[in-house]
Amino acid sequence: MKVLILNGSPRVGGNTTVAVEEMERIFREEGVEVETVQVGARDIRGCIACGRCAETGRCVFDDIVNELAPKLEDGLVVASPVYYASANATLVACLTRLFYSSHFDKSMKVGASVVCARRGGCSATFDELNKFFTIAGMPVASS
Repeated sequence: MKVLILNGSPRVGGNTTVAVEEMERIFREEGVEVETVQVGARDIRGCIACGRCAETGRCVFDDIVNELAPKLEDGLVVASPVYYASANATLVACLTRLFYSSHFDKSMKVGASVVCARRGGCSATFDELNKFFTIAGMPVASS
């Protein structure tokens, strides 16, 4: 079993990284292969709904999003800090393009979200991230 973790924080070593590292530790203890990709500080533009991915099976913007699609094997964890009751915009752009442009069946891949905040907005961000999974028919691992 292999799980892909997307760290949506632009800060390497911050609170989101601490949460991701704990998940990595638990996964490895359970014999699950895990790969973490830091996407929070990358230059990832949003989807423009051009529809080319329907023809080619890839996003027209050739960046990390096209590299992530084949890595989504058994499970996906998305982790984000909370900014104004929302996930990091770079992570949301990445997820929107990843889910929109990859046309393979995701229905039996498990999804989980991790959110980190100092104040409020966790439940709104948690809901925002989990909707990617539910729209794709993926089972959501609860906390």
